This record gives sequence, structure tokens and C-alpha cells, in this order.
Amino acid sequence: MTAVRPDTVPQQAPAAQAPFPTGFLWGAATAAYQVEGGASERGRTPSIWDTFSHTPGKVVNGDTGDVAADHFHRYRDDVALMKRLGLQAYRFSVSWSRVQPTGRGPAVESGLDFYRSLVDELLTAGIKPVATLYHWDLPQELEDAGGWPERATAERFADYAAIMARALGDRVSMWTTLNEPWCSAFLGYGSGVHAPGRTEPAAALRAAHHLNLAHGRATEALRANLPAAAQTSVTLNLHQVRPLTGSAADADAARRIDAVGNRIFTGPMLKGAYPEDLLTDTERIVNWPELIHEGDLAAIAAPIDVLGVNYYTPTIVSTPADGAGDTRNDGHGSSDHSPWPGSEHVAFHLAEGKPRTAMNWSVDPNGLHALLMDVSREHPDLPLMVTENGAAFDDAPDADGRVHDPERIAYLHGHLEAVRRAVADGADVRGYFLWSLMDNFEWGYGYGKRFGAVYVDYATQRRTPKSSAHWYGDVIARHALPPEA
Repeated sequence: MTAVRPDTVPQQAPAAQAPFPTGFLWGAATAAYQVEGGASERGRTPSIWDTFSHTPGKVVNGDTGDVAADHFHRYRDDVALMKRLGLQAYRFSVSWSRVQPTGRGPAVESGLDFYRSLVDELLTAGIKPVATLYHWDLPQELEDAGGWPERATAERFADYAAIMARALGDRVSMWTTLNEPWCSAFLGYGSGVHAPGRTEPAAALRAAHHLNLAHGRATEALRANLPAAAQTSVTLNLHQVRPLTGSAADADAARRIDAVGNRIFTGPMLKGAYPEDLLTDTERIVNWPELIHEGDLAAIAAPIDVLGVNYYTPTIVSTPADGAGDTRNDGHGSSDHSPWPGSEHVAFHLAEGKPRTAMNWSVDPNGLHALLMDVSREHPDLPLMVTENGAAFDDAPDADGRVHDPERIAYLHGHLEAVRRAVADGADVRGYFLWSLMDNFEWGYGYGKRFGAVYVDYATQRRTPKSSAHWYGDVIARHALPPEA
């Protein structure tokens, strides 16, 4: 059941000052393993996150995504809730192992049918479906064959992209190849805090290159199988990197993290080349000339229509005088192994004097404005879309069963104002997707962190829109921010 009170469903409100541009798209996002459940239904086989979450000690409380938010069974109710809240778009990801269980060969039609039904439900509700092909859930059989550090995985991904384009291309007009490949490469194969849990710096860099190649090959496959009007994109969690001080050492620390955190993807994807300083910083770890084959860079640089930008918090760095590093404040989980190969010595810091979320991330909307402006200046002809932005707080129902989350409303208000300012300053931002539609399995943190605008009681699967959900619905109805948060 969905707990929506008729008196709280957003109504059309008078437009506030400084509205967002005409056609600006308002949505919310989820990821397959975080919400779907149905882990072994309709032929689905384990992904690396099934294996990882079932490995003792990898996820808080031993939580798994076996059931998650049960979106697999409750998607019709969830779409109805999206409609009542006024969402214009829903960004979902496809479980690769649900539609192509081994990562090879023909698709399982029953798996494809789930996504066909979901998309049909969205279209009937007047909600634009935005499909992400990969949100970290590699089929386990492909990991057993070497995973993303192996070149063959990129080729398998292109085959999978073609399958999805043929299955849904008549109904889905906006496609994203990869979500946050930085996390897939460096948290999965570097620090090991994400699946598959490997801690191999060379493998992490190899994975980054093959994820880049997978994006390029998949973009080509989508173009070959989609209508000409369809849009392709990739979503990157670009780090808004700042040096702690004005020292030359801290400036170099920022350069290093910008290279391995951002430009390792934007360089080849958007400029057709890896940055020279990245290659120099990491040459002791991986043999780049051997890794990059002829034609790779041209394939990776296949043109896209939109760049998705995910932002949560800034990245503040320094170089310690004694050379000792501390990566525990980088916001990417605790590990004895660094997710920053070649720059393991760089230290990370939390912003002073800023509020913190339940993830202990600093709340700083100015970072989103700065990031959008930086990307816009660097790539002025490439439209942008904020594909994830949100915050986890310790939400709980009150005595009346309502969930009030004023901290999240303040977070969203500040960040949407940052987007509005970026647009006013010349950035071509086409839309905003709140992360997340509903509470879900938060990767290594299990069910202990709640990012959703909709509260999920995991024992009953009852959905309760939080105050922020109704506030966001009002923003959508206004097409502008309200006068006050």
C-alpha cells in the first residue's frame, strides 16, 4: 500500500520568481539492485552485488538486496505514487543479469518483460522513462572470467546494450550507458568497499579503461539500434575538487585527484585522450601503451547528447607534510586500501563549519554550482543533466505515521537553487533527478542509510512520502523554488 493523503498531493501553484527553463525535466532516480528484489525470479542469476552482499562482513548487518524495496513486484504502485507526486521522469537501471543472466548470448524474455511492463506503466502515467544500462551489478559469471579489468567485458556490454535497445527502443528515448564508472573501477577493484571487493590498483586502472571502452562500444550499439531522435548519455560522479590551502603542494594534490577522479573519464570520453599527467601519475602501476589498443580512444569518444552529473558533497584535499595519507574522509567508505591509485598519499578533509548528512558528508550547494559551471565552460556545447543529488538523514515516522525531514528539504532547496544559479550563469542544464525516489539498499551500508523522499518500512514494504516528497512535488508544480525552504 502507498500512504498518500489526498490533502498533501501537490496542486498547481502560482509560479515563483526565477522559474527554471521551459522544458526542464523533473525526476527521481533508483538503481536495480537497490530497489528491485526478486533476486532469483524469472531466470535472474547472481550479480557481483549478490555475491558481495552475501559474503560475511562486507555489508553492514549482513543486509542483502534479495528483497530490497520489492520494486520488482510493486512497480505499478510505485509508478502510481510517482504520478501523484508529480514526477515527470523516472531514471531506473536495468539488472544485466536479469535480462542476460550469463552476460553472454540471447536475452531471457521474461526478464525483458519486467522492463517492458515498467516502461509501459510509466508511459501510461505520463512519466518519461530514462534507462541506465549499468549501475554496478555485473553478472557474476563475467566477474568470474576476470570482470572489468578484462577487455572482453567491454565487448559483452556492447552486446547487452544492443539487446536492450532492440527491446525498449520504441518506448525509451533517453539512455545512459554507465552510472558512476569511477565507483565501479576504484571502489570495486581498488579500495574493495564495493563489489567485487578486490584491492588491486592495477586492476582498478584497467577496469577504468575498459569501462570507458564499454561506454563507447555501447553508445555505438545504441545508435545502431535506436531511432534517430533517441538521446544517449553517460553519468559521472564528478568530484568537485578543492585544495585545502593555497600551497603549491595542496594544488598538486587537487590536480592528482582531479586526474584520477574526473579526467580519467572526461578526457577520453569527451576529448578523445587520457590526460598526460594522469598517465605520468600512474605509469608505475599500469602499462598504458599496452592497455590502450588502436582504435580504443576513437571508440570511447563516440558523441553523446547529454552528460549526466551526480553531486553530493565537495572533495577537499591536501598533501601532508610527512607524506602520510588519510583517505577515510573521502566519502567513499573505510578501507585500508586506497581508491586513488598513484595518489595514495593525498589526504582528504571535511568542510569546516558545514552541516553533515547521515553519511558524514558536508552539505555545500556551492560545490554543485561550481561543478556545473566548470563542466559547462570546459564543454560548452554539451547539455548537462543533474542525474543524482540528495542526502541521507536519520528519518523515522512520528506518532501519526508521518515522516518529517526538514534537513532534506533544506538540502534540496539549496542544491536546486545552485542549479538555478548555474542556469542563470549560462550552464545548459536540462533537468534534475532527485536521489532517491525511495529508501533502499545503500550498498555497503545496507538498510541503515535512508536517501529516499519516500520512506520504506522494510518489514511491511509500506511506502510513506516524506515531507520532502511533497515539497519536491510542489517545486515541480511551480516549475520554480518556493519563496522559502
